[in-house]
Amino acid sequence: MSIFDKYCGRPVGLLVAVLLLTPHSAAADFMDVAVLQGIDKVTARVSRIEVPIGRTVTFGPLEITAQACHKRPPEETPESAAFLVVSEQQLDEEPVLLFSGWMFASSPALSALEHAVYDVWVIDCMASTTDDSESSTGN
Repeated sequence: MSIFDKYCGRPVGLLVAVLLLTPHSAAADFMDVAVLQGIDKVTARVSRIEVPIGRTVTFGPLEITAQACHKRPPEETPESAAFLVVSEQQLDEEPVLLFSGWMFASSPALSALEHAVYDVWVIDCMASTTDDSESSTGN
């Protein structure tokens, strides 16, 4: 059982987020890649993180899985949102769930990852450029 299934297998949350993201249009633009930005507060290193939907990437000890990424059409108010599951993997221990939910590019403080060393937030959603691309974490 994945951490996502254990803590947040709630399809109702997806429906609510889609309704909130598309007040003027029924068309949803779901994308293949969540584009995130992360900062290591100790080293002040900022990294661009591309997470393909359904895959997990690492950023330091964090394991980030993108479950969905939505971007409004260009004719509407700009907004990107991603459903992320973030856990921390320490040596010889089970992963600890740190965050599970929707993050919004226009309001990063609305639903944020709270961690002493790392910050991660959504900046965009995009279509994948290749069928089996590897994500770049900047590490």
